[in-house]
Amino acid sequence: LTLKIAAVECQCEEGNKYFESQNYEEASRSYSQALKLTKDKTLLATLYRNRAACGLKMESYIQAASDASKAIDINASDIKALFRRCQALEQLGKLDQAFKDVQRCATLEPKNRNFQETLRRLNSSIQEKLHVQFSTDSRVQKMFEILLDENSETEKREKAANNLIVLGREDAGAERIFQNNGVALLLQLLDTKKPELVLAAVRTLSGMCNGHQARAMAILHLIQMDRICGWMAVEEEEISLAVCGLLQTIIDALSGEDKREHRGKEEALVLGKMLITSHLLDMLVNKKVSGQGRDQALNLLNKNIPRKDLAIHDNSPTIYVIENGLRKILKVVGQVPEQPSCLPLTDNTRMLASILLNKLYDDLRCDPERDHFRKICEEYITGKFDPQNMDKNVHAIQTVSGVLQGPFDLGNQLLGMKGVMEMMVALCGSDREQDQLVAVEALIHASTKLSRATFIITNGVSLLKEIYKTTKNEKIKIRTLVGLCKLGSAGGTDYGLRQFAEGSTEKLAKQCRKWLCNANIDARTRRWAVEGLAYLTLDADVKDDFVQDIPALQAMFQLTSDKTILYSVATTLVNCTNSYDVKEVIPELVQLAKFSKQHVPEEHPKVSAHIARKCPRTDLNPGSPASNSHSPSTSAFPCLLQVYEVVRPLVRLLDTQRDGLQNYEALLGLTNLSGRSDKLRQKIIKEKALPDIENYMFENHDQLRQAATECMCNMVVNKEVQERFLADGNDRLKLVVLLCGEDDDKVQNAAAGALAMLTAAHKKLCHKMTQVTPQWLEILQRLCLHDRLSVQHRGIVIAYNLLAADQELGKKLVESELLEILTFVGKQEPDEKRKQVVEAARDCLIKCMDYGFIKPFS
Repeated sequence: LTLKIAAVECQCEEGNKYFESQNYEEASRSYSQALKLTKDKTLLATLYRNRAACGLKMESYIQAASDASKAIDINASDIKALFRRCQALEQLGKLDQAFKDVQRCATLEPKNRNFQETLRRLNSSIQEKLHVQFSTDSRVQKMFEILLDENSETEKREKAANNLIVLGREDAGAERIFQNNGVALLLQLLDTKKPELVLAAVRTLSGMCNGHQARAMAILHLIQMDRICGWMAVEEEEISLAVCGLLQTIIDALSGEDKREHRGKEEALVLGKMLITSHLLDMLVNKKVSGQGRDQALNLLNKNIPRKDLAIHDNSPTIYVIENGLRKILKVVGQVPEQPSCLPLTDNTRMLASILLNKLYDDLRCDPERDHFRKICEEYITGKFDPQNMDKNVHAIQTVSGVLQGPFDLGNQLLGMKGVMEMMVALCGSDREQDQLVAVEALIHASTKLSRATFIITNGVSLLKEIYKTTKNEKIKIRTLVGLCKLGSAGGTDYGLRQFAEGSTEKLAKQCRKWLCNANIDARTRRWAVEGLAYLTLDADVKDDFVQDIPALQAMFQLTSDKTILYSVATTLVNCTNSYDVKEVIPELVQLAKFSKQHVPEEHPKVSAHIARKCPRTDLNPGSPASNSHSPSTSAFPCLLQVYEVVRPLVRLLDTQRDGLQNYEALLGLTNLSGRSDKLRQKIIKEKALPDIENYMFENHDQLRQAATECMCNMVVNKEVQERFLADGNDRLKLVVLLCGEDDDKVQNAAAGALAMLTAAHKKLCHKMTQVTPQWLEILQRLCLHDRLSVQHRGIVIAYNLLAADQELGKKLVESELLEILTFVGKQEPDEKRKQVVEAARDCLIKCMDYGFIKPFS
């Protein structure tokens, strides 16, 4: 032992000599040798401190900081070690940590000028660094560096993408991105073809264009329409929709909706809008464009081409589209999905094209313009007639069918063209099922008005009946049945204009109900049965049978998850309850009509009796909110409206393009609904509102953040929402914990409520809470000492949940100041106001006693 001590002292002296002679490398080696020979803590601290000094001289700052830390671990008040670590950390750029060390040095020796000078210098450097770090240019550059680095962590990239989107929505941020070559960098993100980066880039560009005409024009010029259309043409719905939003933002900016002083030439703006329109029209007939992309192109044309106000004289955009794109729209309308040459479509594509035709036709100002529109349609359809090519004929009839769903009067005129009705009849008798399908749908659309239906009844009913009897294709059979239903109801509620013999409509309705109740048939085909009933329930006999067929009613409600069927279901319910407007009958006019031998509408003899019954029972749809209501008079239709007509519009208001008040009101509405029942919470989830609600919890605006947090507080009761918090790799729980530490009482109250329910539901979340942020314990203690009783109560409930979750976790709480807080609260008198708080604190103390952490004091 004596020899060891002597060897250590020898190495120390040798090290000191080398240090004095500025041979720092040998000095460090001598100190290292001495460290291997001793376990004396005081000597170890000195050796580590000396070796740290060598590291500073040799500019080995990482080693110097490490050695100084080891010395401080032995003696926390070692002022030399603290200052040497401060110097090393400063050189490593860790200014905040260096500042803490020198602050401790200055506390221990307040009169030391060296420490005071270092303290001032570091404070100044930190302020300067923060200014640079948080300046817009630096933020933009850092975000792009993270996003373009393939080795960046997923969490960092997501955060950078979200920050970039937010920055792009601020005018100052958008301008800095634009000025710092941001558009080129955003194009690099788009070229990665990674969905999350593409979405971030598109949304950032959209924010940059919003409300700024000059920037929108410049971005359009830099990116080029070809590239934008290429992005919108992809299969991914979310990306296609985001690009559609970008184009709409550009169009709005070019239309002058930013209310700024326009420095660009008017001609340039017009050319820009015409360029966009031209490219959208080209997308309609491009086979490389996805169905989603085609839908978005049609949506943009529908929204921006026809005049919003007919008082505006100029309809030149409509004229331009008719001249340059009407044939392209007709081509989309005439697509037959079963044909190999069919363009990529969605279920809505042809309907959107028909709507566009209708809007364009309504936007025309005079008969010559309408005649020109009609001539283009006639030339297009007749140009498709070909005795040698049946596919072209099918396309022609499909086009007529599409026009009938748009401008109906024009469709009727096209039906009167030579050869059209003959071709429809020929297709009905065709051996090919796709021909029959097209012909049947054309007949259905052609029979919307009574005058045309009368003609088709005479010429087409026999064909429809024949097809119905002979076809084995379920798609054709059900459509044929709907055609017969529509023709049978052509007289509406007028009992005197029944098209079919007595009892025929009841037979058709019976068949529809049979199809509807057949669970072996796919839902899409069963939907057509509801379509048929929407027509047939105008007849009082059909109503009477349908409202008593409980399985059929239940089957209809079960199909309502498909949004496209809601109109038919609503129409059926309106018919069954006679909820449509009834014109007042003036007896004198009835007498006058009879005298002049005019037709007088007749009411079905069962209608009056049926009105008294009104609607089917509310217990038919167990999943609807009506089943939770004790009011026997509540009908299924208002309940359906409550689910589908309240939640969805509120969710759609959650949009950063809308003003803050709309978003705030929407969040309040969803908060109220989410507190009512799990059915409504499930509906909010289904409408994909959760990501938006979570985003608003990050919002800088106090009221929006508060409303979003309150909404989430109600939503966490749902198991699916809890699963989102349980999932690995997200910051949802961390955000809730941090919101509990906010200064705003209302935000704290909502966040604490959410955290109390989450920790009560899952022990895993109790453990996760302690890992998401180092401040969790401090935040919990603040909650438990809060002046507002509701916040304090929720904080103590969270503490109880953590204690109950795990004994080791409970031990960690007891070893902190939280035990003193709980003891203080538990000893208070439980008056009326404080009763819940005091009882919750006592429950915590009882749990601690159960674990043996504390003993009762007698």
